[in-house]
Amino acid sequence: MLSEPSTATVRATLPAVGAAIGEIADLFYQKLFAAHPELLRDLFNRGNQAAATQQRALAGSVAAFATMLVEHPDKRPDVMLSRIAHKHASLGVTAAQYEVVHTHLFAAIAQVLGDAVTPEVAAAWDEVYWLMANALIAVEDRLYAERGVAAGDVWRAWEVAERTEETADVTTFRLRPADGTPAPAFRPGQYVSVQVELPDGAHQIRQYSLSGAPDSPLRSITVKRVHGGDGPDGEVSAHLHAHVRPGDRLRVSLPYGDLTLGSAGTDTATPLLLASAGIGCTPMLSLLEHLAATGHHAPVTVVHGDRSPADHALRLDHARLTGDLKNGSAHFWYEHPGAGYPAGRTGLVDLNGLTVAPGTHAYLCGPLPFMRAVRTQLLAKGVPAADIHYEVFGPDLWLAQD
Repeated sequence: MLSEPSTATVRATLPAVGAAIGEIADLFYQKLFAAHPELLRDLFNRGNQAAATQQRALAGSVAAFATMLVEHPDKRPDVMLSRIAHKHASLGVTAAQYEVVHTHLFAAIAQVLGDAVTPEVAAAWDEVYWLMANALIAVEDRLYAERGVAAGDVWRAWEVAERTEETADVTTFRLRPADGTPAPAFRPGQYVSVQVELPDGAHQIRQYSLSGAPDSPLRSITVKRVHGGDGPDGEVSAHLHAHVRPGDRLRVSLPYGDLTLGSAGTDTATPLLLASAGIGCTPMLSLLEHLAATGHHAPVTVVHGDRSPADHALRLDHARLTGDLKNGSAHFWYEHPGAGYPAGRTGLVDLNGLTVAPGTHAYLCGPLPFMRAVRTQLLAKGVPAADIHYEVFGPDLWLAQD
């Protein structure tokens, strides 16, 4: 909880800080990478930095946290913090790195806001920062402890056992630990970070959902090639597609991620809706395998949108796993379906014609415009906001809206 003097100061300065937070975030990353170029080379996603999505995500999360502190001091944005902490844990972030961030973030705040940053203002926003940072550190320490590893010690060498071309732009890699130990357990819906060495010597990291069954000796990631031109966007997926073959090794993290079923997965009477678009189907396949294996008998409505059946990665698995459920139904929309496909399933996903059972918990994964549209439709159908869960591939630009 923010102290009383700091609450008054933050409330008074929040409009000014909020208006400048984007500029502050941009300058922060400039200062951070100037002092620590290795962080951009080997930790941060260069594609997200070039597109400014990481800067926007940082700005949104800080603004959302500060707003919560002054408007709802008895609450904490645990969903937002959990999502950030899982991503940090998958990257091996440690408490010491928060000191580095603090140094350059507050230098950026002072430079952008100038004389407005009085000692009282600096102290109040310092309190905001450390409340958020220490909350994240506590969650991350718990995540590391649950895995039985020291903070940040999440990386292991894995070997590619198999490679399958799913579509023209999607490939599945089946992996096993290079040291012969059993693959770490994971919860359906979670992801791993994968780090590759690129031709310029950078060690770039991306997250990929685990799409296989948790009890398999192999772990599957399904990677869509991102066409990013000559820039950094898509450089890891392009490398995996072009260069990684069975027998090669990859650096892979322990599994993390909070798009998991929780109590909705243990209560087989809870209706579920699993909505995805594009490569967002990958965590849904893992959830479907789990639901089928555990005998989930309530309705499970599976919704997916894609450009065409040929672009729908793992389409046959998507349909088969839904069919394995006692009360599952699949509804696929394609923008270019081909002759004979139902007109009602042509174009973008539209839930208006679907029945959503009372008490449904919804899980979404795909591009942000898709998830926002589906969330809006679910809210209109009476699904509570608290029962709509989502996963974002990349920086979470939705944070400030939760």
